[in-house]
Amino acid sequence: MENGAESKWGFQVKQELKPAPAVTVRTSLASIIGSVNTNDPRPVISLGPGDPTTFPCFRTATEAEDAIVDAVRSANFNFLQLEDYLNRGLPYKLSPDDVYITLGCKQAIEVILTVLARPGANILLPRPGWPFYEGFANLKHLEVRHFDLLPEKGWEVDLDAVEALADENTVAMVIINPGNPCGNVFTCQHLQKIAETARKLRIMVIADEVYEHLTFGSTPYTPMGAFGSVVPVITVGSISKRWVVPGWRFGWLVTNDPNGILQKIGVVDSIKDCLSIYSDIPTFIQGAVPQILEKTKEDFFSKIIGILKESAELCYDRIKEIPCLTCPNKPEGSMFVMVKLNLSLLEDINDDSQFALKLAQEESVIVTPGETLGLGNWLRIAFSVEPSALEEGFGRIKAFCQRHSKPQ
Repeated sequence: MENGAESKWGFQVKQELKPAPAVTVRTSLASIIGSVNTNDPRPVISLGPGDPTTFPCFRTATEAEDAIVDAVRSANFNFLQLEDYLNRGLPYKLSPDDVYITLGCKQAIEVILTVLARPGANILLPRPGWPFYEGFANLKHLEVRHFDLLPEKGWEVDLDAVEALADENTVAMVIINPGNPCGNVFTCQHLQKIAETARKLRIMVIADEVYEHLTFGSTPYTPMGAFGSVVPVITVGSISKRWVVPGWRFGWLVTNDPNGILQKIGVVDSIKDCLSIYSDIPTFIQGAVPQILEKTKEDFFSKIIGILKESAELCYDRIKEIPCLTCPNKPEGSMFVMVKLNLSLLEDINDDSQFALKLAQEESVIVTPGETLGLGNWLRIAFSVEPSALEEGFGRIKAFCQRHSKPQ
């Protein structure tokens, strides 16, 4: 960016933190789980939350487990420079000052939204998207404006909508790539357009890349930080998905900004101030990470991606067998897929939440209503399960839909 461009961004990030009212939550996934018929002798099949750790085939690498054991038994935690791992795919080199360690990806999101929140500010979020962003933005009195992801274009960002929504009080736009809940992977060309649009609007991009490298389609993964010289990019991520260890709570926040814009407008100092009031990551996790990053073999990643690819294809094929469900795009990444629900073909079901509740009650299968993610009358299905369990789950879904289908 040209010299002096930082003055055009139009906001100060230093601000006083104030308490916020409670967040209004849509239909709770917990209520759907709680509605499962306890008298059903069949095992519950959860295609909702997307936690693969309950299945043996998704167990983390032995190298990662060994690293934790070694770290606990050692008093020497010589922490690897995390930027060595995060530099891959970037046209410039990150420095230690660009990388901040957090208690998982959630804390990284909390930090950057806290930094950007100020009276009158707004943030642009994808629809459908991950509801944590909206919930935390509401807590921080940060106005939320939604731009659509376009299913007919592989869930690309509606960039015209982004331009229409943004104004002088817009502080950032969020993208999730690979996508939760859509299972899409943005092309390098589309990421370039996102960067150019954000630069035009003088807003930064928050790139949620927690599913980085979990791709199995024809579109290669490109980090948004590759366009940090076009527009400032804040990347958030963690080891939780790629290593299948969500409970280890090791994440990061990265400032991809070779032009130094974020430093000049106070974002960097505010990130440091915000992190100073949070608890640190457990020392044995910090001590284990260098070994986890350095010693995990490629065959572990290949195995995980292979299982996800098999499950994604099975999921896509089984959906095509159920008339009231439509999947506009075969998933290419992450662990989820969005499915359109055709209510006109069903009896006694008025919306996606009722579909999910009755499915849990009658078939002990859990899916996530699209309403929870901002897109009514869609469903999110997690395919991060054993393929055999996924096969059984879709058999039950098919039987449920046949039972509730309208007479032809």
